[in-house]
Amino acid sequence: MSELVVRRLLIDLNTPFAARWNGGDAFRSAFFNALSMSFPVGEQYFIDSVREGLKTLPEAEREKFAVEVQGFIGQEATHRRLHGLFNGHLANLGFSNDMERRAIKRIQTNAGRDKRIHVGSTAATEHFTAIFADWLLRHPEALQGAEPRLQTLWQWHSAEESEHRCTAFDLYKAMGGDHKHRILTFRYITVVFLSDVMRQTIRILWQDKSLFKWSTWRSAMSFLFAKDGIIRGNVGLWRDYLSPDFHPSQHKAELSQQWLADNQKQYTVVGAPAARLPPQAA
Repeated sequence: MSELVVRRLLIDLNTPFAARWNGGDAFRSAFFNALSMSFPVGEQYFIDSVREGLKTLPEAEREKFAVEVQGFIGQEATHRRLHGLFNGHLANLGFSNDMERRAIKRIQTNAGRDKRIHVGSTAATEHFTAIFADWLLRHPEALQGAEPRLQTLWQWHSAEESEHRCTAFDLYKAMGGDHKHRILTFRYITVVFLSDVMRQTIRILWQDKSLFKWSTWRSAMSFLFAKDGIIRGNVGLWRDYLSPDFHPSQHKAELSQQWLADNQKQYTVVGAPAARLPPQAA
């Protein structure tokens, strides 16, 4: 049994930072900035989706999931708040968040769809954030040269994304979500998530006046498509989701647990722990 707990991160996010805060690297800075720009609206969507999905369960099932969902919501709400502060600095630097406007429009357009679609979309996106999170914890050099407080922000977020990777997936299964629609939703999320992040990254690079520099794209090719780059190195883990027998717990989370154990001075725990449930049967 693992636990979902809500943590208060003990870092300063009031002090501004440079546009190329990630070791002076334009591409790495822009890529992480684009990810951050997706989080406030995305995290709120995840919160709303699992909260509404939980309400559809029979009372006995709802009681099984209630505490875990509460922990998930608490973690995601904390991510939303801190990345809202981070994004405020990006706005002050002159970077516009076009991705957020597109996301809000999609959410509004699809608001009336079956609640399983929303929980399935949450589970699919959580698969991406979990494998990206594990990659970042395996590759601390991706944040080399960043201020310690910003390294801590991203590594803490990564650790918690890995920690709660099962919640939406298990809820989707409990709601009667099937494999066919899980995969259709995952393929859709793959296209939307990656295209949104890359469009926003390019937008930031344009505003940073680094879009057409060779150094920018040399860094991009290495970061994304090196043998163990964040895209190429995760293709196998991405593909795992397509299996009818897949469960997120099949991907190990030792790096998340290790980071949280090694960095307890970086956060305080808020409230009581929420018990993780055993995986639902496929």
